[in-house]
Amino acid sequence: MSNIAIRVDGLSKRYRIGAAKQRHDTLRDAMTEAFGTIFRFKGRRSVSGARDLNASDTIWALKDVSFELKEGEVLGIIGRNGAGKSTLLKILSRITEPTEGEAQIYGRVGTLLEVGTGFHGELTGRENIYLNGAVLGMKKAEINKKFDEIVNFSEIEKFIDTPAKRYSSGMYMRLAFAVAAHLEPQILIVDEVLAVGDLNFQKKCLGKMGEVAKQGRTVLFVSHNMAAVQSLCSHGIMLDAGRVAYMGPINDVVERYLEVGELLSSTPLKLRLDRGGDGSARIVSINIRNADGGHAIQSTSRLEISLNYESEGELQHARFLLAVHDAAGRGIFLLNSEVSGTLPAILPPKGRIVCITDPINITPGKCIVHLGLLKGEIYADDVLNAMSFEVEADGMHGSRIPPRSWVLCLIKQQWIVSETDSEIQ
Repeated sequence: MSNIAIRVDGLSKRYRIGAAKQRHDTLRDAMTEAFGTIFRFKGRRSVSGARDLNASDTIWALKDVSFELKEGEVLGIIGRNGAGKSTLLKILSRITEPTEGEAQIYGRVGTLLEVGTGFHGELTGRENIYLNGAVLGMKKAEINKKFDEIVNFSEIEKFIDTPAKRYSSGMYMRLAFAVAAHLEPQILIVDEVLAVGDLNFQKKCLGKMGEVAKQGRTVLFVSHNMAAVQSLCSHGIMLDAGRVAYMGPINDVVERYLEVGELLSSTPLKLRLDRGGDGSARIVSINIRNADGGHAIQSTSRLEISLNYESEGELQHARFLLAVHDAAGRGIFLLNSEVSGTLPAILPPKGRIVCITDPINITPGKCIVHLGLLKGEIYADDVLNAMSFEVEADGMHGSRIPPRSWVLCLIKQQWIVSETDSEIQ
């Protein structure tokens, strides 16, 4: 019992579809509701919500989830969009309460769920560090000892006395992760830390999470990056439609997840329900072929990618994203329509766009495609495992092309014997 960090028993969360947030006309109403929530949530067991709601009016974001996590373990939680990952972490972080079940947490919890969660926009970065530390139950002297380390890690020293509302999403994430990881929580809960920030910062985050785990602290890690999950976690849970679909050693869980993703990619895109975004526009079909006319896509082929979309009205300031990963979730390349600057600012409600790439120069193997459609900075559509395609070897790089497990990219090259020691011009 003493070495259990988190125990989850029959945890379920139900939402009412289309329900508006409760309105509080007075401060007294708001405080009454807040205190009621505290007492309902005591012990993290709840049966809140009317049981007579019609099934058609509700959706179970989580249903009967149970597991135990020991001190010092690193648990990876994976699943498709809408599987219930973020809902689970919000319950464990006490941001929302469960409809049914119980979550027992033994230790101080540090969380990084969304950009800006736990930050007050009117306060400076410095003030937010002390605020977060106080919420964690730390004394000012403890926070003072960690303050310089937090600021150095976040790399935003120049803006530490600037109100957080003026921070970019990247600055928010840098400081939020630094605070969550350095204020010595016994349990660290992280949701998609790799979604924001540059490559070097992502590496720093992964390295820091590894350090936290080695120090014997407990980590819950949610990510769509399977390589990162496998490198950090020993065990995993795969959620599907709010339920635990599979639980076990992380390599087995990732393998099962990839198998499910392969099945999903064979479903017509228009029929896919496991997608994110606000739904105001959708990518309804995708086709990828060899732009040079061959039947197969080879290592040095150019790609012709056709996307059909539908929107509620004229599509303004649209940005199409296409991320290609290998089967292990490692990124190979990203296509972003904003880079070319050739799409008009306003697109018709329905249409088809085409992207033609340069030679891809990647090693043979399966490629998984993730799709995104943004309107300005807001995601309208987001589909993981939208489709997959196979890359075959060609004769351009000889017969000894390295396997995908070694390298992802190939470079056209020429080797010569130099007759002099002079510098090559």
